[in-house]
Order: sequence, then structure tokens, then C-alpha cells
Amino acid sequence: MLSNAMQDAINGQIRDELYSAYMYLSMAAYFDSTGLPGFASWMRAQSEEEVEHAMKFFDFVAERGGRVELHAIEKPPIEFESPRDVFEKTYEHEQKVTGLIHDLYALAVDEDDYGTQVMLHWFIEEQVEEEDNVSQILDTLERVGEKDQALIMLDRELGQRGSE
Repeated sequence: MLSNAMQDAINGQIRDELYSAYMYLSMAAYFDSTGLPGFASWMRAQSEEEVEHAMKFFDFVAERGGRVELHAIEKPPIEFESPRDVFEKTYEHEQKVTGLIHDLYALAVDEDDYGTQVMLHWFIEEQVEEEDNVSQILDTLERVGEKDQALIMLDRELGQRGSE
């Protein structure tokens, strides 16, 4: 059984994961509107992954005899300056999510909630991967700049994510 504090914190994380999905979907819409379908595809896949994360938390609460309470999701940003700006914001957001996961883990440790600690190990590893993936794309964008030809090539590469 989850404590009330742990249940409330995980319910907050469900909201945060769904916000992430919403934000990445907004970024996909931005890329669609700027003629970068590969970037849009990458962000759509990222959005779908965030929904899966939310559902992992959702199912965990239910499995532990808790009650999921869904919270309101704020509107994500819709305007961006450039692909680089999008990935800078994505990287910052993933770092924030990493902090939220670490906070959940610290609460689980404080409460001697070993089951939640074990479940959170997957998310801790996932966040290392998330930050690395976004960091690599951001590094590429910083190297190539905003040159059309380079963006087209990167767009094609990022579009492969959905077909993996």
C-alpha cells in the first residue's frame, strides 16, 4: 500500500508526464508548420513515450492499492524561435523531469517504500537515456547551425525514429 504522500507525489508525476507529452506534441505541431516532418515525427514519438511513462505510474498506483487522481495540465508553449530553441527547451525540460524523478525516489527512501524505489530505478535509467538523446541532437544542431541543407539532412535522420 502506498502512503498518502507517495500516492500524491506519483499522481503529480502522472500530470507532469502527461504535460511532457502535451509539450512534445506542441513541438511536433511547430515542426509540422515549419516544414520539418522528421523533427515532427521525432517529437510525436517522444510524446507517445511520455504517455507510456504516465501509464506506468498510473498502473503502479493501481497495483499498490492506491487511487489515481488526475490533475489539470497547463497549456504548453506553442511558439519557438528555431529547431535549436526547441531542443534547448527539450533538454531543460528533461533535466527538470530528472529532478522530479529524483525527488520521488528520495521520498520513497524516506518512507522505506522499497517497491516504489525499485519501480523508480527504471525511470532513473530512462532519464539518463532521455537527456543523452536530446543532448546529442542539440550538439548536432550547435555544430551545423541553422543551415537549410544541414537541417534537411538532420530532419531525415530524426524522421527514422518512428520507423525503428
